[in-house]
Order: sequence, then structure tokens, then C-alpha cells
Amino acid sequence: MENNYRILLAEDEPKLGQIIQAELIQQGYLTDVAYDGLVAEKLFQQHNYSLVLLDVNLPYKNGLALCKEFREIKKNIPIIMLTAFGEINDKMDAFNLGADDYIVKPFHFTELIARIRVFLKRSETGAEPGEKLTVGDLEIDLLDKTVKKDKNTINLTAKEFALLALLAKSKGKVISKQEILEKVWGLSFDTGTNTIEVYISFLRNKIDKPFDTKLIHTKPGFGYFLKEL
Repeated sequence: MENNYRILLAEDEPKLGQIIQAELIQQGYLTDVAYDGLVAEKLFQQHNYSLVLLDVNLPYKNGLALCKEFREIKKNIPIIMLTAFGEINDKMDAFNLGADDYIVKPFHFTELIARIRVFLKRSETGAEPGEKLTVGDLEIDLLDKTVKKDKNTINLTAKEFALLALLAKSKGKVISKQEILEKVWGLSFDTGTNTIEVYISFLRNKIDKPFDTKLIHTKPGFGYFLKEL
């Protein structure tokens, strides 16, 4: 199986890095491995990657610093953190710096490949030119992946954008947590974490908090909806 995707893997354990690289190549992904942060930084500058896998604990320059840097350089590239740190505060740090997903070691390759496919499929799913969603004074451009509210540009990560677009497409109807998990995270089961709540909080801080009009709402026990009330 071959495709045109190129993945950057930053992993400081050579044996694990080689195993992951071999698995990704077998799946058809051209994969470069960096065993420290400085090499990862150099490779990112040299190549046009479709997705990045980042270990947090990297020599010379850690994964969180790289995540922030890569997100500033390429706003829409999917970034998945691979780390042994599973505490919610660690996840919050990664998400705040622009990570789209967070997989805790040890993990199953089937889970990793499934997550990668979700992000790559989403990145290649094109919208029709000029296709936009509007909710009140919020405007979402599905082609350019941009968001404006009251004519102010709002910067979102790829995951935040996917969640906001899903809520907007529902046209005011309540979206359950399970549907969000399936359509935004590509998961058919609830992992038991509060990831969705965290991302809803991120969106509220960017979409609602700075403005008078509040658009993101919760229906306790059912889910979330986007509507001008």
C-alpha cells in the first residue's frame, strides 16, 4: 500500500522509533525518524510533512516546545503526542500548545494507525470553494479552515476547528458526546477521559468569552449545541 503522505516521528528511544517507523512504512507512509528535538526541528524545516508524531521527553528540545513551534509554522498540520505522561495536566499542557491528540504509552499500533488515518482523511476531505457556515456573527470557512467572529479572526487548532464545524453543521441540534467522539476523534467508544469537556472549554475561551454573544451551549446529560439564543 502506497500513498503520498509523509510523517515525522520524533522518538528518543531508538528501538521504539524503529519499530514505529517500520509499522508506518508497512502501512504505506513515508516516515522520517528523529531521535532528538534538534534533529526533528531541522527535518520539519526541510520537508513538507502531512502529520507529526512527537514524544514529549526528547533530548535538547522537548516535544512540547516543538509542538508550539510547529503549530506556529504550519497552523493546520495534525500533531499527535506520544508520551508516557498520562496525567490530565500533561494533556492540558499539550493541547494548549497546539497538539491535536495525545496517546499514552504503551499503546496498540492499531489505535495509533486509526488515529493517524482519521487526521489524514480529515485533512484531505476538501470543501467546495466558498463553502461557509454562519451562526450569528460567527463565520466558518470550511475551505480555508478559518474562523471569524464579529469580523475578528480566531485561531483554532485542527481539532478545535473540527469540533466547531461539527457543532455548526448540526444547525442548533444537540450533538452527543458519543457522536463527537466518533466524528472528531474517530473513536467508537468512550475512553473515560474528559477530553471533550476540555476542548469545549478551549472553544468557549476563544469563541464566547471575548464577546458578548455566547454561542456554545450545554444540554446536561445530552451533549452540546451551537446556537445564537
